[in-house]
Amino acid sequence: MTANSVQFGLDTFGDVTIDADGSLLSDAQTIRNVVDQAVLADEVGLHFFGVGEHHRREFAVSSPEIVLAAAASRTRDIHLGTAVTVLSSDDPVRVYERFATLDAVSNGRAEIILGRGSFTESFPLFGFDLADYEILFEERLDLFGRLRTEQPVTWQGKTRPALTNADVFPKTENGLRAWVGVGGSPESVLRTAHHGYGLMLAIIGGGAARFRPYVDLFHRTRDAMGAERLPVGVHSPGHVADSDEQAWEEVFPAMKVNRDAIGAERGWPPYSRLQFQHDLGPDGAVYAGSPETVAKKIAETVRTLGLDRFDLKFSHGTLGHEPMMRSIELYGTRVVPLVREMLGDA
Repeated sequence: MTANSVQFGLDTFGDVTIDADGSLLSDAQTIRNVVDQAVLADEVGLHFFGVGEHHRREFAVSSPEIVLAAAASRTRDIHLGTAVTVLSSDDPVRVYERFATLDAVSNGRAEIILGRGSFTESFPLFGFDLADYEILFEERLDLFGRLRTEQPVTWQGKTRPALTNADVFPKTENGLRAWVGVGGSPESVLRTAHHGYGLMLAIIGGGAARFRPYVDLFHRTRDAMGAERLPVGVHSPGHVADSDEQAWEEVFPAMKVNRDAIGAERGWPPYSRLQFQHDLGPDGAVYAGSPETVAKKIAETVRTLGLDRFDLKFSHGTLGHEPMMRSIELYGTRVVPLVREMLGDA
């Protein structure tokens, strides 16, 4: 890992936001704003823009590939992908076809981050049994890996019809870069290594240092297999503004709306300012503040984990479009150069 080899990206879940007078935007306007955000991310020189898949009212994006295709038509260099695609409740053949198509219209800039997702609404929506949670992901990940070879596939499992010498189209020009989003279990890390995907750690709680054993396990496993090393990235929440105080005052209320809504379903206590301040520190997973503050924390995370990529999840509940656009601008024009400078001095 060198200062110039680390890539920097942005992720959004397409949170339904508020406008200047505090009214909720429509889903349609939220989606149009996401495309504008991708355009700005490209303009400020970022490597990746990821859009999550969800099927609940807090998030407007349920078909990220379509949003990413719209972004592809207005961008030139930035890679476009998901954060994440919920593979367990989708069909790997259709997923591969959609992303191969996205790769074509983006001139080879498509990526996919596969995962089980942090919500379960897609399972009953598409007719899947939550009792099959583990086997659905395991089988679909295996099949998707075979489809990535872009050769005819013969496959049999328990959760979808078998395939016999099945060929899938369109073909990509240079293959499809794929990762697995992992929340932090050794079993998930081992599965990702064995199936040959990049490891994207979703660190949304706790300090980065506690994830170092997972990174080591991933590399050891690949080495023991005699296989090539694959990239490791981190996805974590954050927000950049011109000063620490501005960033904190903008993002905390929005994060609280989001976390309290989800927490009410999961039995979490209300998100407090005290917890937020803890999350901003070295033992927390929030990267919010001035460009200097955010850059220092990212640089430390990159050093600690030996990362190939860092993706900042910049959307948070009702945080408005304009603050997010400013955050993207500062991340690309000031945070990333500062991080590269800090890593170069290490």
